[in-house]
Amino acid sequence: MQKTMQQYTDIFDKCQTNEGYFGDFRVAGDNYFVSPVLESVPGTVMRFEGNDKVMWATNNYLGLADNNEIKQVAVETAMEWGVSGPMGCRMVSGNTHEHIALEEELAAYAQKESSVLFNFGYLGIIGTIASLVGKDDIIVMDKLCHASIIDAARLAVSDPRNLRVFRHNDMDSLEKLLQTVNKTRKKGVLVLTEGVYGMTGDLAKLDRICELKDKYEARLFVDDAHGFGVMGAHGRGAAEHFGVQDKVDIYLSTFAKAFTAIGGFSAAKKEVVDWIHYNARTQIFAKSLPMVYVKSLRKTLELVQEGHVRRERLFEVSELLSNGLRNLGYYVAQTASPIISVYVPGGDLAVGKYWVKFLRDHGVFLQCVMYPVIPKELIMFRIIPTASHTNEQIAFTIEIFKQLRDEYSLQLDIHLEAVDRIYSND
Repeated sequence: MQKTMQQYTDIFDKCQTNEGYFGDFRVAGDNYFVSPVLESVPGTVMRFEGNDKVMWATNNYLGLADNNEIKQVAVETAMEWGVSGPMGCRMVSGNTHEHIALEEELAAYAQKESSVLFNFGYLGIIGTIASLVGKDDIIVMDKLCHASIIDAARLAVSDPRNLRVFRHNDMDSLEKLLQTVNKTRKKGVLVLTEGVYGMTGDLAKLDRICELKDKYEARLFVDDAHGFGVMGAHGRGAAEHFGVQDKVDIYLSTFAKAFTAIGGFSAAKKEVVDWIHYNARTQIFAKSLPMVYVKSLRKTLELVQEGHVRRERLFEVSELLSNGLRNLGYYVAQTASPIISVYVPGGDLAVGKYWVKFLRDHGVFLQCVMYPVIPKELIMFRIIPTASHTNEQIAFTIEIFKQLRDEYSLQLDIHLEAVDRIYSND
């Protein structure tokens, strides 16, 4: 019989329960719905349980994961540097001209004075925010910010009361909070938001947020992991999309999405970046980003900057698939990003697992999102298109969704208030 955590006194005893994140899946030893084992390199078709599936669950937005030019740079660099060099942290023995050049190139692309590299986007977010937020500073954060931003905010504030949360993309909620904190503030205020919200695909209202942060003398941090390389006329991200690139005080992105690598960077005014560089513990006390990534990322940045055709194809794929699913009766959220969120009534975990298994058994691999991420009465299929997907793969996927609809007699009528609750505090 499964015991509850309250019955234990040893710190390890919780490990025998089904508590914690994905507890039931952990106890079941599941590798199908959680941590599925994929058996091939990233691409539009990947192997799962011995069979090829059309892949809609990787953030390979521009289709660069299998780019031969990038691979060639990686191979040549690995032959020279191995996978470890340079050794040591940037402050001691891990700094190189290549690292500095990549930072300069990223800053220029982001239209900022300077930038600093991090080994992971997660560490970049924590290091950047923690280095800047001091005693009595206040953080104001969007409710749907990514877990890494939430962790960073909680670690950074000296008093939990200095962390305030506003309703997702609700500018009245944000303004009321800024008005409130300004009445008693002793020091600075930092607003945290994503550029493109990776789970739902909607964009932060960066134009309005910039107006409010200026009005109330705050600073703005934008994590644009899903916008960098994708959104805007030149792929600079969500801020370029809204025409406020110069208004964002700290621009951060990871390389784990459109750049199909690891690492990340923060970009801002030079004195701000210098401060982060010398005070972000997540990088000061970490080994330097290996050269195989640095040189590969420089080549990737070239391709992203020249990637107008890839971006056009990415949005074309998104539109074709979205429209095809809408024509079948599915509710597909309207967003300016290429991320496709398909909502279906029926939030029961067992039902959702059946639907996911049906899709995968029939050759379509994607993610299914359920409660508590979204309201109980909904299930969301999260689909990530790439510039490499073919029209044949799109048509195949639409046909499998048609079979899913018919096989389970899906009732596709969506009550908009249920979707709206995703963005509320209820």
